[in-house]
Amino acid sequence: MHRRLELLEEKGFCILQDYAGTMPSPSEWEGLEYMDWKSGGDTNFAPLASALGEMECHGFWEHGKSDKDGIWTKNIDACPTIKSYVESVHGRYGRVRIIKLNPSSEEEARKQIHQDDNNRLNPLDEGWVVRSWLELTDVPGTKFILRGEKDDPSTETQIPLHKGMQFVIDSERLWHVVHNVGPQPRYSLITSWESNDALEAWMRSQLPVTAGVR
Repeated sequence: MHRRLELLEEKGFCILQDYAGTMPSPSEWEGLEYMDWKSGGDTNFAPLASALGEMECHGFWEHGKSDKDGIWTKNIDACPTIKSYVESVHGRYGRVRIIKLNPSSEEEARKQIHQDDNNRLNPLDEGWVVRSWLELTDVPGTKFILRGEKDDPSTETQIPLHKGMQFVIDSERLWHVVHNVGPQPRYSLITSWESNDALEAWMRSQLPVTAGVR
């Protein structure tokens, strides 16, 4: 069976301390090459690591591999602080991307709630793939909406988002979507990780914070 992380066992997500290092400047994401790729709303993605190092957003399985061992794309040269952040985890990463999410109504956002496909072709004797987020911008009122069951409001958690926030989600287990209230786009770093000793150690070093979650 795939290795799972104890920190995600109960809720399927873990909110960490806000990032204590130097946040990247807006130039590190605003000047990147973005792809018109829709996921969870009106989105564009800037691929930083892909299956073969190409500028594309397709699942790694389309290249015959699991969502691990990502290869840096040409975008990475423009964002050295973000690259250092990912590498500081010392984990096994797959897809690494910046998401640009444009504003919408909450009703429109909720229509896009979904689960991710993270573990196709993932060998059973390796770790389960989960995803981390680092919020790059502040858009007050914006929130992450999580559900254990798509059509069951009693399983819902809402997480208010702010710049510097770090969290890890088993996004294949949980239904999720972000509602960006606007008026500006919301930018965030999303990284796929194998559940292994390195990721667990990094998460524990950050110590989860639960304040502000309802």
